[in-house]
Amino acid sequence: MVPKIRRGARTHGLLVYLYGPGKRDEHLDPHLVGSWDGFAPDPGRDSSPDADPKVTLARLTAALDLRVKQAGDRAPAKHVWHCSVRTDPGDRMLSDAEWNTVARRLVAATGIAPEGDPDGCRWVAVRHADDHIHILATMVRGDLRRPRMNYDFKKAQAECRRIEKGWGLRRLNPGDSTGSKTPTSAERFKAERTGRPEPSRETLREAVRRSLAGAATEGEFFTRLREAGLRVKVRTAPSGDAIGYNVALPGDRNRHREPVWFPGSKLAPDLSLPKIRLRLADDTVDQTTASAANSGRPDWSPPASARRSATGIAEQAAALLDGGDDEAAAQLVGIGELLDAAAQTSPAATRAELAAAAREFERATRSHVRAERADTRAIRSAARGIIQAGSALGRGEDGGTTAMLASTLVLVALAAARWHSARGHAQQAHASRQTAEHLRTAYRQAAATPMRALRDQGRALPDAVRRTHEATIRAALPEQGLRADGTPTKTDALAATLAQAEQAGHAPEALLQQAIAMRELDTAEDVNEVLVWRLRRLAQLPAHPGEAAPRPQAGIRQPKTSTNDRTRTAPTAAARPGSDPRTRPPRR
Repeated sequence: MVPKIRRGARTHGLLVYLYGPGKRDEHLDPHLVGSWDGFAPDPGRDSSPDADPKVTLARLTAALDLRVKQAGDRAPAKHVWHCSVRTDPGDRMLSDAEWNTVARRLVAATGIAPEGDPDGCRWVAVRHADDHIHILATMVRGDLRRPRMNYDFKKAQAECRRIEKGWGLRRLNPGDSTGSKTPTSAERFKAERTGRPEPSRETLREAVRRSLAGAATEGEFFTRLREAGLRVKVRTAPSGDAIGYNVALPGDRNRHREPVWFPGSKLAPDLSLPKIRLRLADDTVDQTTASAANSGRPDWSPPASARRSATGIAEQAAALLDGGDDEAAAQLVGIGELLDAAAQTSPAATRAELAAAAREFERATRSHVRAERADTRAIRSAARGIIQAGSALGRGEDGGTTAMLASTLVLVALAAARWHSARGHAQQAHASRQTAEHLRTAYRQAAATPMRALRDQGRALPDAVRRTHEATIRAALPEQGLRADGTPTKTDALAATLAQAEQAGHAPEALLQQAIAMRELDTAEDVNEVLVWRLRRLAQLPAHPGEAAPRPQAGIRQPKTSTNDRTRTAPTAAARPGSDPRTRPPRR
């Protein structure tokens, strides 16, 4: 049950709308379901023979405005309190009597008309659809004083939660007033009328958020806004210093043919210029780190190197969130920027899901918890590195590292959900879980080709080599024989990765233990696939198995490879001394 509160100055105008056909003829059978005394005239169902709905509506307006006129100059300029209340689409249809109860409970809870108070404000509840009502009240009491209505929205929300619980309706997550402002009905109707896929407010919020991802300076942020095609207006003080900014979409104009400007603070609480300055000052991006992120193997593209670097930093953020400390709140902002950076540079196949994940996680980046020692330089620099590296291809190493990053971000989103749940942040926890679902879909899209190639390579390993690595896997993961859905796992890709890591000079057992110890695996949908990407990052193996073979590390003696092998990724049992685990000499 969702309440939405507005204030206005025209009682008659609002009643005309409520009893009218609606903007799209959606109003059906408008009528009263409740009023302050139960005897208010109803323009929709006046049964007298000579009834004129316009006359009845004028009588209702006069009755509601009686105390406003009596109060004169003491009445508030915006004396109309308007609260719409809507049930969830999955809820049962409420009767008129039940809606009357809802209206009475809300006006009592918000201070409009407290229970048992004869001087409460006058109000009516109009129903013109199955799933919602509109409560209209005039904010002058019978004693001509104004009602005490502090925090009326929070009180309405709390009462709706109690009604949901008592009536068996769908229970929505309680908010904490840190969410973004939702588009108004007028903005939504305008988007439909002009053929836009979403209201301008939502398009602008995403564009501003993406422009901020990894930005090092205020000037760079404004430059990115303009490069994104937005109209930007910087507000300045008499001294010439910037004190705020407004953005507008090209072509989006009001009835006076003027651009429709939105200040950053009206897009989201953390997108005001002072909040952005705090983020840029506290989390100053290390611009040298951004270039270092792209300094991987020279045969890897900049997007692939940037994603590899970001994967390791995301793992560190997940570990901080799992620690449960309040200081991890700063990491949520950085993860949001990392998702925005990945979404706008990702291959076409995964772009939509990554963008959806970034939009969902936006809600998870804000709460009332503040980190006293915010330090997100590493993660913001990783986001900057991804932006500077440019768009990734959907194939080869770029596609493989996209899957590597998405696999890690799934676990990060779930860690964020646990962090928020522990603090009672229901909306943020829900947003984090939804983010994980979008990331899982993006991962499956990106990982399909490289994982299929790895499984083929694992099945092509010589029998002795495969048995050796399967024994290593079983010893390290004795209880991980099933997927999250209960189906048996396949270790072909993991065995192939261990074989390639060994060829590159790593000890498979030690490397696998290092990958397992990095963080928990209980929330992984497929433990083997998570470990494949951890191992390939730790061992500096190509994320896509079709790329160039890994180069041996300097100073490490390499196993010899037989020319009779059926695969070039691992030595045969005959050519590799100690391939039998029972006779393998200890590694040094």
